[in-house]
Amino acid sequence: MLVSSALVGAVSAAPSQLSGKITVNGSTALLPLTLQAAKEFQKLNPKVKVAASGKGSVTGPQAVKKGIADIGACDWDASMDVPGFKAFSGQVANKVAVIPFATVVNNNVKVTDLSTDQLKGIYSGKITNWKDVGGDNADIVVITRAFGSGTRVNYQSKALSGGDITKKEKNYKEVGSSGDMKTAVATTPNSIGYIDLVYVTSDLKAVKFNGVAASTDNVINGSYKIWAYGYYMTKGQPTGATKAFIEYVQSSKFQQSSLKKLKFIPIAAMK
Repeated sequence: MLVSSALVGAVSAAPSQLSGKITVNGSTALLPLTLQAAKEFQKLNPKVKVAASGKGSVTGPQAVKKGIADIGACDWDASMDVPGFKAFSGQVANKVAVIPFATVVNNNVKVTDLSTDQLKGIYSGKITNWKDVGGDNADIVVITRAFGSGTRVNYQSKALSGGDITKKEKNYKEVGSSGDMKTAVATTPNSIGYIDLVYVTSDLKAVKFNGVAASTDNVINGSYKIWAYGYYMTKGQPTGATKAFIEYVQSSKFQQSSLKKLKFIPIAAMK
């Protein structure tokens, strides 16, 4: 059901008037944020149901284009061309978060810091042993996201300076989601991967990038470079319950509390 702009601005004052279903597809990096926002939004608006799933960034705007999702969560502005992907015409990019990404390794890996050149070497297949970057004499197991992942798009652009990710016959694996990446790196000795900060826990280890730790503070102060804006893509300007949900995610109430607790960064922090 469509609601007036006046009502959208007063959702918290009259939550019972807002109703409908919102379907969110796309980025698994943004999925923890979406699920938390949905939980809070539905408490305020009990007649609205938010259904969220994630299969990778490119599936978000694709689902919006097909009409099977109201919101396409994406780790890049899909209304513009990016390397490997054409713009989705007619879609609007609603900025909702800053996403820090981290290079992660299995806990048995002793390396704690990797440079751009070292990462380019590892992901291009030119560096295959941990001893060549200061670790033990052990083959490096490279884990990467499948093509279409926004995490992969951003990691390739920022951590690898546009360098290649080369598929190999051995010690190489592609995974379909951030959750799969976390599990793969945590359970595969001598492995390396990349993931957004919300997924980093004690069962795997984030390494420094060019001497700088992956942290929200270092993104904000400009010293850590592997990050991106996250977007909710919509077909045209959002309306009704969809607009109200996006505005809730963008609100200072959510940005300054739940979003920060999940290790995302408020949009306003980067201004």
